[in-house]
Amino acid sequence: MRIVRLPGIHHDSNVILAIGTLGNIIIDSGTSWYQSLQLERVMGILDEEKDKPKSIDRILLTSRRYPCSGGANHLSRELDNCPIHIHPEGQSSLETGDFFTTWANRFDSDMPVTITESVNDSDVFPLGNGQICAIALPGHCSDGICYHVPEKNLLISGLLIPRADRPTRWDMPTGCLPDVVESLRRVRKLKLETIIPLQGPAIKGKEHVLDVLNRHIEFFENCIDADGTIPKSWSRPAQTALWLTPHPPWPLEEREEIN
Repeated sequence: MRIVRLPGIHHDSNVILAIGTLGNIIIDSGTSWYQSLQLERVMGILDEEKDKPKSIDRILLTSRRYPCSGGANHLSRELDNCPIHIHPEGQSSLETGDFFTTWANRFDSDMPVTITESVNDSDVFPLGNGQICAIALPGHCSDGICYHVPEKNLLISGLLIPRADRPTRWDMPTGCLPDVVESLRRVRKLKLETIIPLQGPAIKGKEHVLDVLNRHIEFFENCIDADGTIPKSWSRPAQTALWLTPHPPWPLEEREEIN
């Protein structure tokens, strides 16, 4: 099994392509702004694969938020109407084109009406030489779901971990601060080698992954102790921000020890 991260463009999420011997899956679609480009990128990767299927079996979404889901309808139509899956908590938002809970209105965009099928905790999607396992991890939103690839000891985290250096927000529609902490603790128990966050580079190496998880968990635990407030030195989130911006900045990459 091969996992390819297509880096997010502007506000887009990373788009993940899982390539197996028996099929292929897209995880997250980005916004509708670059949906045609995303299609070209996906097909370009598949064209490199020899003796493997060139079609997409399904699209899995980590949440209803527009940077993850906005381009899903277009990709599905262009890929032989392959099914789009999202946690049941997010289905009505996509199928009604709700621009409020998807946050599309904050991007001055409409949310394309997107017909979906449900994906639930512990659902498994086999791809021949590997599988993708769904794990329901709410917090940023009630429909938050991450995708675990056991063969790679890898997790695609969506908005639960938007970036290594930036913690998620819980003060958006259907967000819940205690759920964020519980979900991150559950991720920590997986003892992962790699996390692919919403945006930015993959978080690699068990020690680096654990360091990032501990930093995020400690921050949110402190927020609970402070009655849900963030440090006064941190900037107010921008209109489109799905995360908070620490001050002073948290490290994005693993720190190298200086001897």
